[in-house]
Amino acid sequence: MRRAVCPGSFDPITNGHLDIIERASKLYDVVHVAVAINKSKQGLFTVEERIALIEETTAKYGNIVVESHAGLLVDFCRDRGIPAIIKGLRAVSDFDYELQMAQMNHGLTGVETLFVPTSPTWSFLSSSLVKEVASYGGDVSHLLPELVNRRLVERIAERRG
Repeated sequence: MRRAVCPGSFDPITNGHLDIIERASKLYDVVHVAVAINKSKQGLFTVEERIALIEETTAKYGNIVVESHAGLLVDFCRDRGIPAIIKGLRAVSDFDYELQMAQMNHGLTGVETLFVPTSPTWSFLSSSLVKEVASYGGDVSHLLPELVNRRLVERIAERRG
């Protein structure tokens, strides 16, 4: 069985993330979406909420497993027998950082990293940018799955009190 992992914080998952996950799902029998736990960062959504949003928005693909992970991604891969990491690249600046990570990961455990160029439609998109625009009342509905946009609007309203 061919397996790969798409890692990230996914706070929240965007159409750009879904583009990469969907494309990976067509190449691999099982795609693990690894939601990073970073105890030093306060996310807009809890890890459990992110997992639920990803599960619901990727259910149509039929071969996605969503899990959280803390620590090294290569340990996550080794523990599950995953030989490949799929990373979306938006720009050359992404490549500089991701190449170093790929080389380190390969050196540590032999896991391969495959780079998938992001669709030009989503090349500017990041979760951070979506949250910032939405926090100022901007309409980001075209950048997110409908469910995620609805939850984002609700969460921002909750935080405003």
